[in-house]
Parts: sequence; C-alpha cells; structure tokens
Amino acid sequence: LKKAITALVLLALSVAVLWFIQRLLMPKYQRGVIEGSFTEEYYKEKVPHDVIFFGDCDAYESYSPVKMYEEYGISSYIRGSGEQYINQSYYLLKDVLRTETPKVVVLSVHNLQHDVPKNEAYNRMTLDGMRWSKDKVDAIRSSMTKGETFASYVFPVLRYHDRWNKLTKTDFEHVFSKDITSHNGYYMRCDIVPYDKFPPNVLLPDYSFGDNAMYYLDQIRLLCEENGIELLLVRAPIEYKWYEEWDENVEKYAAQYGLTYINFNDYADDMGIDMSVDTYDAGAHLNIYGAEKLSVYFGRYLTEHYELTDYRTVPAVASEYEKDIQFYNDMRDDQLYEI
Repeated sequence: LKKAITALVLLALSVAVLWFIQRLLMPKYQRGVIEGSFTEEYYKEKVPHDVIFFGDCDAYESYSPVKMYEEYGISSYIRGSGEQYINQSYYLLKDVLRTETPKVVVLSVHNLQHDVPKNEAYNRMTLDGMRWSKDKVDAIRSSMTKGETFASYVFPVLRYHDRWNKLTKTDFEHVFSKDITSHNGYYMRCDIVPYDKFPPNVLLPDYSFGDNAMYYLDQIRLLCEENGIELLLVRAPIEYKWYEEWDENVEKYAAQYGLTYINFNDYADDMGIDMSVDTYDAGAHLNIYGAEKLSVYFGRYLTEHYELTDYRTVPAVASEYEKDIQFYNDMRDDQLYEI
C-alpha cells in the first residue's frame, strides 16, 4: 500500500511539474502580439450575445461591441483572431453554439482570400485557446500545415519546448492566469498614422475563391439556417489588399442564397470615415476613432433590421457591461497617455 501511495504521489507530482513547465513555455500573448489571447477570452463572458462576429483583423479591429452597447444596447462579441481562416470561423461558430445561439452571425468575408490555412503561428493563435471538444479536434485537423502534428496541440510543450531561453517576466507572471486584452473581442488602438497610399494590387490569374473556402462558407450558411440564425456578410471600410472581382463574387453568392452583404467601403462617407485620423497604420486597419464610427453606423443598421434586445434594460446584463465600459475607457485613457 505504501509503495502504491508513493507511486501515485510521484506520478501526481510529475504531472504537475510537466503541466507547470508547459504553461510556462506557452506564449502568453499579453504584450505586443496580443491576438493570441482572443480565442480563450470568450469563455470568460457572463452575458448572452445577440450578435457574434467571426473573422480575422477585418473583424476584430473594425467593430466596437462596447460602443454598440452604449448607443443601442446591443450585446455582441467578436470571435476573431489573427488571420483566422474560414474553416476556423466555422468551428468557432460550432463552439459558440455549445453555450448560446445568437440572433445574428456577422462574418467578415476578408478571410475568403485564403483557401487553406498556411501559417502555423496563426493557427496557434486561433486554436490553442479553444476549449477541448470535437469541434476543436476537427478545427485542428482541418488547419494543420505541413510539419505540424496533432500531438503538439494536445501537448503544446512539444511545440514550445525551445522557448526556455526566450522567457520574460510576463511568462512567469501569467503562468496561472492571464489578463483580458480585448473588449468583447475588439482590439483597441488609439494611435494615429494617416493613410498615404497603398501599392497597386498584384494582378491575379484567377479571382475565384478556392473550393475549400467556399465549402466552409456553405457550411457556415447551412449551420446558421439550421439554428435559425441570420447570417450577415460584411467587409470593413478598408481598401487594402482587396479586389473588386472578389467583391463581385461575394455579391453573387449573397444574391444566390438570399443573404445580405455589406461592403462598408460603399458607406465610408456616410459614416464620416477619414483615413487621415481613423487608422493607426496608414490605412490597413481602423483605430478606435474609425471603429467607433463604423460601430455607430452598423449598430443602427442592426437595430433597424433585426429584433435585438436592448440589454441596457436588463439589469444583470447592464451591470456587467458597466464594468466593460469602465475597462474600455480606462484602456483608452492609458493608451492616450502613452502616445
């Protein structure tokens, strides 16, 4: 019996040590490239969401859920991540449906340009933070690039074992817990770098979206139909690396299936978008000023076209959003102070 107990204690200690080492070596995404924290932050939410966004930077840097709540009482969340591929958007939607059913799914079509996942670093930023389920397993299997192994997702220490000489103070501070870095999935930037001009787009031999990308777009559409969810396709008011032919492809798809597609480039003037002040990186992404203009405009559209709850009238939800608003304002003030 003593030997058995000793063996169990040693086993437990070994597992605990390995778990600690794995947690220590995994990237924390608390400074600099914080997008790797976004996926897991969703699970800390305490309120329901009528609107959920999916997509890459075109989604998580363009819409401010806090601003839409303040203006219209809309409860929304952005399940976006760096270069989120559309197959990952599909599995993240399935992941959402495990706990809630939004009334509207907003899908950024920006990620249709990638037919298949092509970057392990971006895969990790999206997938490592997912809770384990069949959906995560399927997301991993559909995303792995050449050289990746499923085992390294199950045991991330196999991937990050060589980070030991790159560890920083942040790694040790956040072994057991991580700070919230986003605002309902929105990535806040308050700095301003005015738009100058973009280099001309490279001509493509074919402007059709890939078969794999279109397959997962179909799967997202069908999943929304099965769950009584309105699917809304959008494109942020950013002209960088986008082709008119791609836009036409999305318009044809939307018309074929009775969906709404909004390219907000067409309404930039109505929103008052001014790329001399509304971008933090010379026009590739919106800063907080551009995102809030878009959010006010889009929030009005959502309330006019869908039956959404005004959660400002629901005390339990409103109290949580008051905390979100304070956090939002504090981060904005901190960023402005540092500029």
